[in-house]
Amino acid sequence: MEGIYSMGFKTPSPIQQQAIPYILEGKDLIACAQTGTGKTAAYLLPALNRVATGVSKDVSTLIIAPTRELALQIDQQIEALSYFLSVSSIAIYGGGDGINWAQQKRALASGTDVVVATPGRLLAMLQTEEVCFDKLQMLVLDEADKMLDMGFYEDIVRIIKALPAERQTLLFSATMPPKIRSLANSILKDPQVVNIAISKPAEKIDQQIYVVYDPQKEGLLLHLLSASNHQSIIIFANTKEDVKKLGHTLKRNRFRARAFHSDLDQNEREEIMQKFKSGQVNILVGTNILSRGIDVDGIGLVINYNAPAEPEDYIHRIGRTARAEAEGTAVTLVSPKDWHKLFRIERLLEREIPRQVVPQQLGETPANRSYKEQNSNSAGPKPPKRKPKRKNKPSNPSRNKDGQQK
Repeated sequence: MEGIYSMGFKTPSPIQQQAIPYILEGKDLIACAQTGTGKTAAYLLPALNRVATGVSKDVSTLIIAPTRELALQIDQQIEALSYFLSVSSIAIYGGGDGINWAQQKRALASGTDVVVATPGRLLAMLQTEEVCFDKLQMLVLDEADKMLDMGFYEDIVRIIKALPAERQTLLFSATMPPKIRSLANSILKDPQVVNIAISKPAEKIDQQIYVVYDPQKEGLLLHLLSASNHQSIIIFANTKEDVKKLGHTLKRNRFRARAFHSDLDQNEREEIMQKFKSGQVNILVGTNILSRGIDVDGIGLVINYNAPAEPEDYIHRIGRTARAEAEGTAVTLVSPKDWHKLFRIERLLEREIPRQVVPQQLGETPANRSYKEQNSNSAGPKPPKRKPKRKNKPSNPSRNKDGQQK
């Protein structure tokens, strides 16, 4: 409780109110809640409570997260919440050098209470028998939907087979697609379910839509950045290739921008994040990896260079701005092929996002399509149009105009 109060927490969030009692009772849990709802503390506090009241120095809690950035952030949360406890933890992740691997092995060999790991590095350590989970009591899968999106399903299944069957399993996910339900059914026992509805974006986010053709996006992006006075900006693209291309384009145009992607090694990624937090780099370009598990305050502008594939990802992306009651702007560039993505986002928001005027120098732009018109047109299937009557019908209705049998 001293750790909680010292971090400024006074009341639990809805996900914490509903999840913590089930976890303390030892029940398996499926929790559906988006980033920023306090779900990390929802499973960490019961886990730390279990460690603090136990006596074993074996690994009692294993937390699996999709990215090294999220694993490091969870480990930092553990350090903060357990400041007044004698609890040890370690983050295990790939992408580092041999020294990093050796440090992780030594920490595991000396004994630790909580392990936070990415699937790939954890599986590698299991295969070399560098870690033992014989006494494991709790398994947490955080951002489970993102892990499956990144192709970790088989790795997770193999990891779980190496864990004790008698354990408590907690699955946290922002969305609940069929693959997550299938995974939950295979690894959880009579789970409790907590579902926190996806919250709408903060009211102080100024959401904007620019309707353009794909070749016009780069010119519009440079225009928006040149006219911006925001100190910290995140640009989201849907693919690693687009991230790299945009990073080169912005640096060529003398912006203090860096591309953040999985081809960088761990030291490079940490260096970029440090420079972004300190202001040496003020524009960060990345994929959805930046929308979850990276907590940076003071971001004034978010630009979706590509409309996200899922409406929930739009909420996560623009949620990087207007944090802690601050104001922020979220701009999305939409091309004609992405109308369906935009309408799904607006359906989730239950309103139309204002369209903005594209600078004239970019040339002619696509005609705007209204979400309201789309809704009115999609109220139900339209009746088929009646064929116009033919002026000169053939005398024999069973034959066509050439006299052939129909």
